[in-house]
Amino acid sequence: MDGRRSALGRSGYLIGLIGILGAGSAQGQITDDGPLHAAIGAPDALHLSGSVRARFEAIDGQYREDAVNRDQVLALRTTIFAEYDTGPVRIGAEFHDARAYFQRRNSSVGTDIVNALEFSQYYLRGDLGEAFGAGSNSHIKAGRMTMQIGSERLVARQGFRTSVTSFTGVRLIREGDDDRQFVAFWTMPTVRLPTGARAIRRNSPQWDRENTDLQLFGAFSRVPVGRGVRLETYAYGLIERGESQADRSDRRLFTPGVRVFNTPERGVEFEIEGMAQFGRARDGSPDSGKPVLPVEAYGAHGDIGYRFGGRWQPQVSAFLDYYTGNRREGRIGRFDTLYGARRFEFGPTELFGAADRSNLVSPGFRVKASPTKRLSLMSDYRLLRLASAVDRFSNSDVRDETGRAGRSAGQQVQAQLEYDLVPKIVALDLGYARLFKGRFFRDAPNAPDPRDVNYGYGSIMVSF
Repeated sequence: MDGRRSALGRSGYLIGLIGILGAGSAQGQITDDGPLHAAIGAPDALHLSGSVRARFEAIDGQYREDAVNRDQVLALRTTIFAEYDTGPVRIGAEFHDARAYFQRRNSSVGTDIVNALEFSQYYLRGDLGEAFGAGSNSHIKAGRMTMQIGSERLVARQGFRTSVTSFTGVRLIREGDDDRQFVAFWTMPTVRLPTGARAIRRNSPQWDRENTDLQLFGAFSRVPVGRGVRLETYAYGLIERGESQADRSDRRLFTPGVRVFNTPERGVEFEIEGMAQFGRARDGSPDSGKPVLPVEAYGAHGDIGYRFGGRWQPQVSAFLDYYTGNRREGRIGRFDTLYGARRFEFGPTELFGAADRSNLVSPGFRVKASPTKRLSLMSDYRLLRLASAVDRFSNSDVRDETGRAGRSAGQQVQAQLEYDLVPKIVALDLGYARLFKGRFFRDAPNAPDPRDVNYGYGSIMVSF
């Protein structure tokens, strides 16, 4: 054990070396037929695919209040997807097994990694054709499913995270010309289990649950507005009663938003998204004794960049993220990201993941390139500041109620590389991130070790 600790004590350099090799995004569900389909001679109406991913992560330094300072985890995920197309009706299911090994006691590993032997999807899908207009294509899906909507900042299927968030309910999708889309849904998000530290360490299987105590519903629309620009509008509702989750309860949130963006093959690209949040919620766990309070919170993301032509197809962009935090008693001002994904915007999650969409002001810049069709590179830098000096910072529990620790949480850099060892079958995914702690993470009363945080991971995924 002492040898392992000594090795991890030097992990800042080791992780950094790993990170130079790069990192990448993990794939989500694979819906196209994989080699498994051909290997068993499945009929064309039966779609089969799956994947096995192994990822090793290590962190040296910590931003969380109670988590161990040095940690590592081997995260394993296996998925199997099947869908049978009978014509107007499709029957689908996805099974996944997410497990963690070698983490230390008091690790931050939780249900974001561990979710053993679980169905992430089982549904019926009815194809409606042009029932909602000539030239359109619509379908309705009922059962347990995963969802990716719009920018995925509020509703997403996370690809980097080992476990999967599912939603049980009904969803209608209408698609039209010029990338038009309309989505309406009512669901009960699943609560991932188990939640106890001992059960998580043992990878104990326990069926996820859902009920009407936790509901997510809403509508989304995307339309073209000219010159390659698209406009998205949406409104989501969340109702949470009782003790549906260990750390939150009694939320009644209404979240409207609007997004304008373009995605040119070459030239200037931009994106602007604004979100508001109203309702009532409790700022704490069900047994915290805190009252249910009015909610008024806001969030925004903006970026502008340029896509170059040529062999490497480089992209450069500058961005700004702003999400409110609590500022005064008697009202909740911390923005709630609902079920959004973070990896594509804020860097690796799981053992890392310091930043999320709450109490955050974060400008930065990003560079991407694809030297070959099989290789992609990305690196970015972001400044991390608190929108409210008296609230906890973003995804941490660190807080200074007096505000004397200031607003500077620090700076974050990351580097990523993705390489397809065998196109569409074997993918390599490696990465590095570093959090340079600012004054807030050094001076706040419950701040952990003041040293900077180094994080690295390496993964390989085989799709079949």
